[in-house]
Amino acid sequence: MSRPTAPPADRVSTPDGPRTDFAGAVYGSLLAASVVATAGSVGEYPRLQLALLLLITGLVFWAAHVYARLAGERPLGRPWTRSEMRRVAVHEWPIVEASVLPAVTVAVSPLLGMDLSTTEWLALGIAVGQQVFWACLGAARAGVSRSHVVAEGAVNLVLGLIIIAAKAALSH
Repeated sequence: MSRPTAPPADRVSTPDGPRTDFAGAVYGSLLAASVVATAGSVGEYPRLQLALLLLITGLVFWAAHVYARLAGERPLGRPWTRSEMRRVAVHEWPIVEASVLPAVTVAVSPLLGMDLSTTEWLALGIAVGQQVFWACLGAARAGVSRSHVVAEGAVNLVLGLIIIAAKAALSH
């Protein structure tokens, strides 16, 4: 009698049958390219460029997630269907939506009389606030205990504070 073996690391089993699993490699490669493509944006219109950078990066990350999910979890022996592509694209769309409020904040900041530094900090605060909110809402909707919701919020707040600390250290 033969012993069952684990599936190869590049394959996963799903109810629809085996799929490949290269999502991490695909996503990591696309993410690296998007960072390289957008990291050097400086110029004459910093607010406009920051708002566009937020939106473009959101779109690039969304596209990377969609492609990574489709290519990384490819059904064996059949091409993607339009329905599957649409389902994945819609599922990943919140990545783009999360960039909108910080981008709008940057865009309307001159109307509120804010300087660029204040604008950047406010947009960062809004982004971190959204991160904590969505983590807590997701945990709550999953039906976990209140202490687990608080723990998820705390973990996301710490991650946000690390980003804030890095910005503070780099800004002087």
